[in-house]
Amino acid sequence: MNIKLIKRNTNMDRKKLSLRIESNNDSVCNRNINCLTMYKLKKMVIISLTLDKTKIMNKIFLILTIFLSFTLNSFSQDLSQPKGGGTLDIVLISPDDGYSIMNFEGQISGYGSVFVKFKVSSINTSKTSGTLDGQARTILEDGTLITSPVKGTWKRFGELMKFYFTDAINNGAMNFVIWDVKLLEKKAEVKYFELHGSDN
Repeated sequence: MNIKLIKRNTNMDRKKLSLRIESNNDSVCNRNINCLTMYKLKKMVIISLTLDKTKIMNKIFLILTIFLSFTLNSFSQDLSQPKGGGTLDIVLISPDDGYSIMNFEGQISGYGSVFVKFKVSSINTSKTSGTLDGQARTILEDGTLITSPVKGTWKRFGELMKFYFTDAINNGAMNFVIWDVKLLEKKAEVKYFELHGSDN
């Protein structure tokens, strides 16, 4: 009698255990389905947000590009056409140790009679490039005398020297200036580009 009861109970326990396992498996399966659905939903949301962020970044980039273009155009200098120029004569070349003194004079459009003295210093033994340091005096057509320091650099190609410098005229004007100095011809072809006009 006791033995039968034990067997019967054992069979019942096995059935209960089997039912629990099936029930647990169903629960796991349901959880897996729910997890997969949630994953897909999250993925769709992330993709949507990414696309929105991309559109926003593209708009910001376009606005910044337009702003920078406007700013650069507003403050850029036009160096395509010179404001004026002329031809100067070399009236003195005085060599020294590591530098030469060069004096020029002549007519420059917009400035009248111009007189310039340069200290032309070399930065290498071949004397093919270096620095400029000098003073300029100009007498305008109405007799006004204006002055300016001049500082810049130079490059030599055989008998041709290229001068590049800026001035700072005492009437407030500023120019970027290029000279083609022809040593054998004792001439300097000048062109200048106005950076700022005079204050008056």
